[in-house]
Amino acid sequence: PSFGFLFDIDGVLVRGKTPIPAAKTAFQKLINSQGQFLVPVVFVTNAGNCLRQKKADQLSHLLGVPISQDQVMMSHSPLQMFKRYHEKCVLVSGQGPLLDIAQDLGFCQPITIETLREKHPLLDVVDHDRSPNVLVTVVLFGEPVRWETNLQLIIDVLLTSGYPGKPYHHENYPHIPVLACNMDLMWVAEAQSPRFGHGTFMVCLENIYKKITGKDLKYEALMGKPSKLTYQYAEYLIRAQAAERQWQQPIQTLYAVGGSATVSQDDELDNSWETELASAAAAHCRSVLVCTGVYNPHTEVPLDTRESITETVFHGHRDFRFDPGLVEPDHIVPDVDAAVDLVFQLENFAP
Repeated sequence: PSFGFLFDIDGVLVRGKTPIPAAKTAFQKLINSQGQFLVPVVFVTNAGNCLRQKKADQLSHLLGVPISQDQVMMSHSPLQMFKRYHEKCVLVSGQGPLLDIAQDLGFCQPITIETLREKHPLLDVVDHDRSPNVLVTVVLFGEPVRWETNLQLIIDVLLTSGYPGKPYHHENYPHIPVLACNMDLMWVAEAQSPRFGHGTFMVCLENIYKKITGKDLKYEALMGKPSKLTYQYAEYLIRAQAAERQWQQPIQTLYAVGGSATVSQDDELDNSWETELASAAAAHCRSVLVCTGVYNPHTEVPLDTRESITETVFHGHRDFRFDPGLVEPDHIVPDVDAAVDLVFQLENFAP
């Protein structure tokens, strides 16, 4: 095969914990009699509250096909490429088995908000035995449970350059690096209306920091759909699968099923992390939207996010520029089974 699939999960393959019927049919077309995939496949999710292996096991159960963790891309998966932070002491925020997730990504000295909270009342900057290591990076995996605690302690760390318990020093700017995963403002669960996502937590953190300091919170990197980094890393995983199967044909096209193409990032955002990951080499990335999720082909889109406050609101992150052309799908199909059929037809691929 000279192409690969990037599958969204929610609304494309499952709804909640229930598989969409078309998904099982589609995946029977993607494997051979030995259960091996006929084309490289990566599952792309903005979830970040579990290990890749757990998500792979869930998908295997729901779809009835064997899926490995190397085929799963969580919102935080690109952090494996950020090796320059792996040996440093980092503060991690989110839900789930945070230390296991951080260590699986390569971080050697992660500290959770909970650990910091427990030590914070006892912090004595003279007694180094009782104080945590100097925190040099903040990693935001996803929305936490106790927002007030997380917001307070992350601000403490940023305004003290990693020495929580010391007085604030506003002159320490730019602050220590912040890496953020998943910018979704809201997400759809069982409730009738959308729920706050990690993007909403980030909006709170950004505004508190600016209100206190008068300066913008800066991110070293933003990852998770629809960031460029996420799709670059997904392509890296696709190519790794092709190499492992010893498929000689170069991967020319990626089909993002359920997801739109990447968006543009503001120039002010530090893109130095791109040197850690080779630029995407696929000739094309095509979006194939399905009608089983939240996609609405009739949704009005703003032409300029800075002038769209009263008419149409842009729900993306502040550090991304909105380009209406990037959300226009290349193809619209009823469901994921129709998407697989369409791609096989476009690629003249006969399983």
